[in-house]
Amino acid sequence: MLESFSVSVLVGTVLGVLSGLGTGGGSLLILWLTLMLGMDQETVRSINLMFFIPSALAACLFRWKQGRLDIKKVLPAIIAGSIASGLFTFLSRDMDTTMLRKLFGGLLILTGLRELLYRPKKR
Repeated sequence: MLESFSVSVLVGTVLGVLSGLGTGGGSLLILWLTLMLGMDQETVRSINLMFFIPSALAACLFRWKQGRLDIKKVLPAIIAGSIASGLFTFLSRDMDTTMLRKLFGGLLILTGLRELLYRPKKR
């Protein structure tokens, strides 16, 4: 049932909405694929990237058209992030991912706690 086409479309839609809002739907996709569908980490990372690329591109294009994205300001981060991503993808092909999974899990927990407990300062 969880692997059916309709459930996949529903989960993809919800996570796409969250990605469009800038809340990181990809992190939730990783949790869905590993915990609910029992997929292995290698497959999940690949699926997450394939989900992220079009979602992020669509969100960026809409934000740019709305005037909320200044390409000149983010271009250095885009270039540096692309280079680092490619380099570490190449270097990590033989790496044991046990520690990375634990660190990422800890990061998700800390991020979740921050979201639950954070109160913006009033101006």
